[in-house]
Amino acid sequence: MNWDQIKGQWTQMQGEAKRQWGKLTDDDLQQVEGDRDKLVGAIQEKYGKSKEEAEREVDAWSNNAA
Repeated sequence: MNWDQIKGQWTQMQGEAKRQWGKLTDDDLQQVEGDRDKLVGAIQEKYGKSKEEAEREVDAWSNNAA
């Protein structure tokens, strides 16, 4: 799924993101608003991952999103 689709369906996608990254709160996910860069930043902050590692996870997640 591309990021235009994810952004358009973000309300539905938040549950999937929360299952993938359980440390992200509902507030975190609302602030992301379906923006890839914001999601990467939130994962970096909550999990202490490098930008590259967070980007790889987000890309893998978006490629597997239904």
